[in-house]
This record gives sequence, C-alpha cells and structure tokens, in this order.
Amino acid sequence: MARKRAATKPTAKRAPARAAARRPSSLLDTRIVYCGDCLDQLAKLPDGCVDLIYIDPPFNSNRNYEVFWGETKEKRAFEDRHASTQAYIDYMRPRCVELARVLKKTGSFYYHCDWHASHYVKVMLDQIMGENNFQNEIVWKRSTAHSDARQGSKHYGRLHDVLLFYTGGSRVFTWNHIYTPLDPAYVQSHYRRMDEHGRRFMWDNLTGPGGAAKGNPYYEVLGVRNYWRYSRERMEQLIKEGKVAIPPKGRTPRLKRYLDESKGLPLQSVWDDLPPINSQAKESLGYPTQKPLALLERIINASSNRNDIVLDAFCGCGTALVAAQNLDRQWIGIDISPTACRVMAKRLRDVCKLREDEDLWRAGRGFVVRDLPWTEEKLRQMPPFEFENWAVIALGGIPNKTQVGDMGIDGRIFPVAAAPKRRGADTGELEFMDHWYPIQVKQKDKVGRPDIDAFEAVMTREDRTKGFFVSFDYTDGALREIDAFFRKSGKAIIALTVHEILEEEIARKLA
Repeated sequence: MARKRAATKPTAKRAPARAAARRPSSLLDTRIVYCGDCLDQLAKLPDGCVDLIYIDPPFNSNRNYEVFWGETKEKRAFEDRHASTQAYIDYMRPRCVELARVLKKTGSFYYHCDWHASHYVKVMLDQIMGENNFQNEIVWKRSTAHSDARQGSKHYGRLHDVLLFYTGGSRVFTWNHIYTPLDPAYVQSHYRRMDEHGRRFMWDNLTGPGGAAKGNPYYEVLGVRNYWRYSRERMEQLIKEGKVAIPPKGRTPRLKRYLDESKGLPLQSVWDDLPPINSQAKESLGYPTQKPLALLERIINASSNRNDIVLDAFCGCGTALVAAQNLDRQWIGIDISPTACRVMAKRLRDVCKLREDEDLWRAGRGFVVRDLPWTEEKLRQMPPFEFENWAVIALGGIPNKTQVGDMGIDGRIFPVAAAPKRRGADTGELEFMDHWYPIQVKQKDKVGRPDIDAFEAVMTREDRTKGFFVSFDYTDGALREIDAFFRKSGKAIIALTVHEILEEEIARKLA
C-alpha cells in the first residue's frame, strides 16, 4: 500500500535556497546537466539511486521543427529522428531498461508520450517495469481545439497526451495526495444547505459499507443501532462537534460535510486544468514540445518529497529541472543536444537564480553542465566527415548518410513549413514537402570565393532560396561574393563560423 502523506498543492513556492545544499546521497552528484546520449550517461549512475523519473522523449512523428529560442529569437531546428514505430521502440527500449535500473524500488516513473506510439510504449514498459507496477494512464488535455479536426478530416481532434505512471516495485512508494477545486456545478447541487452560521454543507452517509463482513463496528448512535464507518469514540467526537445529527424528515444519523472544510476533489487521471504553453505564455522559450511548469510541478509534488532526486533523461528546455529546483528537490538532467543543454542552463540561471559555477556547486549552491563536447581546437582535429555531421546537427539539420556523391550538399534543414504531404509507400511514415535548405560544411581555416561559387551552383541547381555554409572563417572575397549573389539572384547564403555556433552568436544571422 502506498505511503500516505500530507496533501500538497499542485503548485508550490520556491523553498529556501539553503535547503538545497544538503547532499542527498554519498554515491550520487546532483544539480548537474549532462550532455550526451542518456544510454551512455545513465550507465555511470549506480543502481536504485533516483526517487522520481520523468521523461518526454521525442515522439515518433517524423517531424522537423524550426523554432525561436528565448528573447534572442534564435532560430533552431529540432527533429524527431525515428523512421518507424519499431525503430522508435528499439531506440527507447535499452534506455528505459537503464532508467528502470537506476529507479529506487520506492520510486516513480512517468513516461510522457502522444497518440503516435503510446500503446506500443505501454507494452514495452510492462515488460521492463512489470505490469503489476503500472499505476495509471494519465490523460493530459493539452489543447482546447486542434486544426487536425478541421472540416474535411476523417478523425476526431487529437487534444491529449498520455503519461504512463509506473512505480519501482515496492508496495510502499511516495504518494502525496493532490486536490483540485470542486466544480461550481457540483457545489451548487450538493452543498445546498446552510447551517445557523451561514456555512454551506451537505448530508453524507455514515453507515459502514459491507457491514460486519468489512469489519465495521455495530453500536447505537442517537437511538439508531447500525454498522457505522467510524469507531464509537470518533462518532462521539463528531456528535460533540455538531457534525452528526438526524436530518429533518430523516430517520438515520448523517454526517455534515462542510464546504469550507473540503480539500477539494482528489486528483483524477484526466488532467484538463493545465493549459499548454502558447507563444504568448511568459514561460515560453519557443521549444516546440515545451510542457507547462505546472504540469511538472504537479508530478513532482505527487511523487516525491523535499530533497528527493528527480531525473529527466530527455530534458529538452529543462522544465522538469526548473520545477524540481523550485520545489526543493535534487535533480539530474540529460540531453543529447548541446544547444538544449545550453538553453536549460540559461533558464536555470534566469528563472531559478542558480549560478553555473564549479566552486559554488561543490559547496552545494550552484549547478554545472558536464560533457559539452566541442571546442574549436577539438573540432579542427576531427575527421572531415565527423566534422560535417557535427556542424549539420548543431544547426538542427539532417546530415547525409554517405561521404561521397552528396552533390555538394552535406545536410538539409527542413523548416516548420515543410508539412507532410503524403505517406511513404514502403514505411507508412510521413514524408516532407519539397521545402528544405542545403547545408555545406568546409573544415577550413578560411573559405574562399571558389567554395562559395560551387555552393551557389548547388543552390541554383536545386532552386533553393536559402542555404547555410559552415567553416572556421571566410576570406573577404568569399563574403563579397555572398553579398553579390544575393543582390543578383535574391538567394541568401548564411555564412556561419564554428565560433558563432559554439558561442550561441548566430541569432543575428538566423532571425
């Protein structure tokens, strides 16, 4: 049976900073953002060390996003990379095995997914976590209306995400009751009566369901003998408080439940009271699948306690980390994207007022980002094809699979306007419209005019209005040619340096 704790509100205020200085485990460092594949990073953690895991991995929707980040309006591209449902499950299975390993027996696990693969994920998690450890399928209504149910479509509007909630194996796990406000219509229909002090109340049943078979006590109350819900001592106390009486026109004692003493409705498995992030929301970073802070605070409040360790292994823009920090939990974040790791670090600094500082972190007051992979010096030493892949992925593009025969294109960026137009005959997955930008990468100290001339030929041949070029630097002649090409053809070549990518200085060129 779950361990019951005091009720918590869905959203809590930030706890005192000094509380975060307590070290929860001698085996585990917290307040760290790890950059890398969670399969590799999780392998470094000991067994049974985490109290709560929440993940919101990329959905199996084969989409590509071009978005703006934060106040700088820095344009980024993110893609869900999986070609099929089977590929998605094959990718997630070993990672979920590792997550199950690091979860405490008393811990909780939440997997956030949408309609594309939630049923396949449930089967996978039953196998890994144990079907008896499945607690809930939570439905989060993330939208009030959706354009995919417009006139002419042949399906219902897809308005919700699914959160699959498992526990770690022990019958005793952390569970804090959360209550939501009573529906006004329910209050009006049930709390219709007023006492002499003007307090609203309703009459509730006191008889013990199941009688003697359920172990309910049998005794006399206000002249009526019956099986009751409460012990004789508790019943006498309620009578003394004026909360037990025989209603007018009634024959059996009943309980007065007062509206002002109600905690509300215990949280159910359909969450329709937490709106999604829109472009006007104060917390919006422009991340395409950003979840509201209140959603993560609800999960963390329900399934962890102060100073517990919260892990998000696909933490994106870091909402779970911010929620954990605000609620005085320890936390660990992992994401494969260096850009996402930098964005969440900025968010922790700006929103939580945490310092990104090694010395402060060792003293229990700051945080650190580990394993951010590249420096200019390191990138110069990489094999050319690996360098090309790094540059293309850093821009949010899709690199070519082959090293030869690329026709002058090292990768492609699909903007958000590249909506799916048909289903592939072989894979059954969505394909993109013919709307993409080429990326050319040169591992050179300075790209010259001949390199730009060759890329101009590619853009002309492919009839692209925009292209991206990445190198360490450019000659004056190359930059003049880029300007002349735009004035002559209207086609824009965005010349980016490695330094600009590493230092997040590309907003002015991409906005």
